[in-house]
Amino acid sequence: MILYFTGTGNSRYIAHRIADALGDGLLSMNDRIKAGDTSPIEVNERLIIVTPTYAWRIPRIVRDWLTKTEFPGAKRAWFVMNCGSEIGNAAKYNRTLCQEKQLSYMGTAQIIMPENYIAMFDAPRAEEARQIVDRAESDIDRAATAIAENQAFPPPRDNLYDRFMSGPVNPIFYAFCVKAKAFTVSDACIGCGKCAALCPTNNITIQNGKPVWGGDCTHCMACICYCPAEAIEYGKKSLGKPRYHFEML
Repeated sequence: MILYFTGTGNSRYIAHRIADALGDGLLSMNDRIKAGDTSPIEVNERLIIVTPTYAWRIPRIVRDWLTKTEFPGAKRAWFVMNCGSEIGNAAKYNRTLCQEKQLSYMGTAQIIMPENYIAMFDAPRAEEARQIVDRAESDIDRAATAIAENQAFPPPRDNLYDRFMSGPVNPIFYAFCVKAKAFTVSDACIGCGKCAALCPTNNITIQNGKPVWGGDCTHCMACICYCPAEAIEYGKKSLGKPRYHFEML
């Protein structure tokens, strides 16, 4: 079984590619998280978890959902994490999660995909994004082959910088940066409600035809990057920046 969580489509694409290679089933963690559904999920012996990287670890809402959900039949777990540049020492925390779930940890693979975190970085334009995805294809294939052969992924890089970013920086980043208060919407908003529909934490409500953000944001960037009118900004940090979601390729 392949479980994926996605903000702007990168993880969904990787998960579908691996599913096609393995002939395995797919499940969207977004749907389960949004519905508050932690009911048990029957799987075969292998569990493949595909997620983006948030502050050098898997997203907290993914970790929390995985912790609360039982997976009868699962014995081994592989993690496939996409990122704009690096995953830090995320493998350490994935291994700990497997220990808590009594699963054999089969490693963490890093896949470089187009950046979407326009609250801090620049997203690529379509042609550059296509080139990044093209370069990622061989890494996705290698991950799928290792899983098919029940092999562990090679250990990712693990140096002092990686341990620092995934260790002390991660909680600081969440405490000071992962907030929704900087999101604004302009008069260009068409009131379609797509942002609310996509929000995995149900943090967006439509009031008087426009989105209003609450206090439970995970910074997935779905609302701002999928807005068809580009009416959403993240303070001044997103001004003039291209939006990215996988379907634009």
